[in-house]
Amino acid sequence: MNKLTLETLERWLWDSADLMRGHIDSSDFKNYIFGLLFLKRANDQFEEEAHLAVANEGISLEEALEDEDYHQFFIPNDAYWSELTKKTENIGQALDKAFALIEEHNPQLEGVMTAVHFGDTEKLPDELLARLLQHFNKYSLANEQLDNPDILGSAYEYLIREFADDGGKKGGEFYTPKEVVRLVVNLIKPQAGDSVYDPTCGSGGMLIQSANYIKAHGGTVGSFVDVTLYGQEKNLGTWAICKINMIVHNFKDSDIKKGDTLSSPKHVENGELMTFDRVIANPPFSLKKWWANAEIDIKTDEKGKEIAPKYNAVVSDEYGRFKYGIPPRGYGDLAFVQHMISVLKNDGRMGVVLPHGILFRGGTEGKIRKGMLEDDIIEAIVGLPEKLFYNTGIPASIIIINKSKAQNLKEKVVFIDASSEYKEGKNQNTLTDENISKIVESYDGLEDVDKFMRVVEMSEIRDNDYNLNISRYIDTSEDEVIVDIKATLEEIAELEAKEKEIDVKLSGYLRGLGFYDE
Repeated sequence: MNKLTLETLERWLWDSADLMRGHIDSSDFKNYIFGLLFLKRANDQFEEEAHLAVANEGISLEEALEDEDYHQFFIPNDAYWSELTKKTENIGQALDKAFALIEEHNPQLEGVMTAVHFGDTEKLPDELLARLLQHFNKYSLANEQLDNPDILGSAYEYLIREFADDGGKKGGEFYTPKEVVRLVVNLIKPQAGDSVYDPTCGSGGMLIQSANYIKAHGGTVGSFVDVTLYGQEKNLGTWAICKINMIVHNFKDSDIKKGDTLSSPKHVENGELMTFDRVIANPPFSLKKWWANAEIDIKTDEKGKEIAPKYNAVVSDEYGRFKYGIPPRGYGDLAFVQHMISVLKNDGRMGVVLPHGILFRGGTEGKIRKGMLEDDIIEAIVGLPEKLFYNTGIPASIIIINKSKAQNLKEKVVFIDASSEYKEGKNQNTLTDENISKIVESYDGLEDVDKFMRVVEMSEIRDNDYNLNISRYIDTSEDEVIVDIKATLEEIAELEAKEKEIDVKLSGYLRGLGFYDE
């Protein structure tokens, strides 16, 4: 019997999106397809586990189906895939009921299955849902039917990438291009035994890539002996996608919380923020009103008008995360950075993707930047090419934070200008393997590379008033060509003389051919 390969699985799953075109916005495909994918997988695995229990325990199939101890996820009768595919009307309502029942019997899935609703008959008429269920019925997703146990996670990543691409700017809000993720992970180098945390985890790509990096470097991943993954995500639908992503990658013990990290961080123990070995994130760029859900105290004049609200607001933060200052209301970038620093262990490393503006903007952001530099925790700045991201064309940067710098990097910052390291695409540029290798190898080697990398002394940064704009430290301009005016004039005169000789010869030829009268 032929087993389901990754290529077939990807094509089959993507075809399900084609069935939905014209009914709902392409940026919303992911919410429905990921829900059906997980439901089908859970059912097929549930049946496989029941038959294994029959074979190994000598019990009846009925007993195996009813005993929760034999199953990773228990599926109640009304949520059986075989029952749902029999429905011809009110299919959306039946699916919503099935998801609610599964959550009821599996507390670890609370909120995951019901994050999206299928009962909207205008968006999802019975005819469409019937076609979708029949399409998903084509293959079994039981372990025994898969070419290898990792292909479901790989196919899930493929769908996330394709949905981001298909949905354009709106669809890309929850997705960081995998090449950028791989670059950041290779720069912070998570190790076996590490805890890895992403405060804006989206669909979980940075966490999974961190685990894959550990596995590629000899760690055992999947049993959570060698890595623990933590994340928080504000968007409910994206949080549910991340939870499913962890499950299909067999990271069942990952701790993914939902909520706004800045106003309500969820990874807390005994009233204190948990700390982690590696912290990694691509927060939303320049988030407006980032403290919208936090308690704030804004100074006002006698008429009640806000006084310089960008810089005089005081955020009430019981965890003391903003030691370097409160970022302006219209730019939440350094709020996320300071949160990440506050949860980073003293021997930890952190990588964050941010817009270039945080490198040079003044005001409070300048003061925050100065404080971080004087504490000597900024280890590297990497400037990225433009048009790498789905939701913005502006170039971004990667900031590497290290609370325990190596002795040879004390009072120094590594600057890398990788703005020219990309493969050009029609709508979006990408980082190639060669681009990533060049950046990482240069960073690891710590040798200056002309027009690409410099290790800069803190004294030079102080002289630049703590401005971290990469162009201040790496000159990428082309060398000016020195023009010898005298030689150039002589060359022009020589060319003019030759031109006159050619004109005389040409006139002679034309006269010989009778074009000129004697």
